[in-house]
Amino acid sequence: MWSREASLIFRIPLEILNTWKQKTLELRRETYALYLSIRDPRTPWPARLLAVFVVGYAFSPIDLIPDFIPVLGYLDDLVLIPLGIILVRKLIPEDVLADCREKSREMIGPGKPTNWIAAGVIIIIWLLMAGLIAYYVISYFRK
Repeated sequence: MWSREASLIFRIPLEILNTWKQKTLELRRETYALYLSIRDPRTPWPARLLAVFVVGYAFSPIDLIPDFIPVLGYLDDLVLIPLGIILVRKLIPEDVLADCREKSREMIGPGKPTNWIAAGVIIIIWLLMAGLIAYYVISYFRK
């Protein structure tokens, strides 16, 4: 039998986990609402342009900083994406955002939409960085 103290100890992490899951779902819905706002003609073009980058990166299956790199790997998911969302939300009219949020609540489920075009762009960035590093390493050793 579990004691009352033991159940309290195990319940707290479960509550924290449920809170994180709820926040993650809210973040997904908000990101999808931004995606919908890109297609809305009432959204100003600077907001659309920034939203394309934020949504593309958020829905990309490949991160600019891979998650297996300690601390930095999750930094983009925990800091960059929410900051981008906050900035884009300030540029979109409130009535447009409210309409898009409503559509997002209806459409988004437990799955995450995937943007393979954004993944391709990130792969190209990685390849360019690797090529640049290789170029500098080769030129350093040729001297």
